[in-house]
Amino acid sequence: MYRPSIKEVAKKAGVSISTVSRVLNNSAPVSESLRKKVETAVKELGYLPSNIAKSLRKGKTKTIGFILPDITNPFFANIVRGAEDYLRRKGYALILCNSDQDKEQEIQLLETLISKHIDGLLFTGTGSFNSLLVEKIKKGLKVVFLDRIIEGINSSYVVIDNMKGMNLLLDFLVKSGHRNFVFINGNKETFSAKIRYEAFIEKMKKENLKYKHYFTNFSYEAGYKFARKMKIMPDVIVCGNDLIAYGVIDAIEEMGYKVPDDVSVTGFDDIPFSKHFKPPLTTVRQPMYKMGEKAAELLLKIIEENKFLNKGMVLEPELIIRNSTKEMVK
Repeated sequence: MYRPSIKEVAKKAGVSISTVSRVLNNSAPVSESLRKKVETAVKELGYLPSNIAKSLRKGKTKTIGFILPDITNPFFANIVRGAEDYLRRKGYALILCNSDQDKEQEIQLLETLISKHIDGLLFTGTGSFNSLLVEKIKKGLKVVFLDRIIEGINSSYVVIDNMKGMNLLLDFLVKSGHRNFVFINGNKETFSAKIRYEAFIEKMKKENLKYKHYFTNFSYEAGYKFARKMKIMPDVIVCGNDLIAYGVIDAIEEMGYKVPDDVSVTGFDDIPFSKHFKPPLTTVRQPMYKMGEKAAELLLKIIEENKFLNKGMVLEPELIIRNSTKEMVK
């Protein structure tokens, strides 16, 4: 696509390139007659200044990168909305990248964002470590982690209290009379799955309950495939997120079981559709929009103050009780 240059604007207006620059940037006084000549030439040629070049001259591009593992997951969509709304109000643009839970793709995306001279990065990683990210942070890349805390990286983050969230859910289930648990968790390398696993195991042992735990991944397909293999139903199937729970419910109802009559099912996240699912899902609500908003706010603080901050922000979860669980007969 042809784009006229500043040199062509100067030639058409019959002025120097520096005069054109002064008019476009309002960087120095220019006579009214010269200003009109430049503005007319700009309009006639359809000249658009390079925002990237302009930003680089000022030392900032006003763009923020965001790498997340699964753009199809409504949990991340709500986080992105919170971040983007905040950044837009502050005059920043967001470049969104989906790693598709692939570590190699994640590294390639990071390299691409660096090449675009982003001012900072919001990052939700696929695994527990990213060597390239460690290297870039040491060289000055400003990063805030979302829903993750990455090993070997001393940086700011925004997460929820996963331990508290799981305990709220498990306390409710135990008080409701559930004694036989299956936990279908997410990716074993992710921070949230590890913390939820630790909370689950601690509770099972403390209450002397019967249990099984499995790591899968945070997707509908994982929940569906796993549930189809189950031969005997426990009292409750605890799922690592709402998408896993959706897959589990669809699978076990296809197998002839009823939720919650034959087995209770729970999720984690409270994505928007969970209250409309059949049956409506008992889950742990994460303040998704607020997570994105607070992470963006923290990142801009780091960028604008141009200093390293190691600040952890832990937000509160909330237990949401709906119809996918029942009171057990004691």
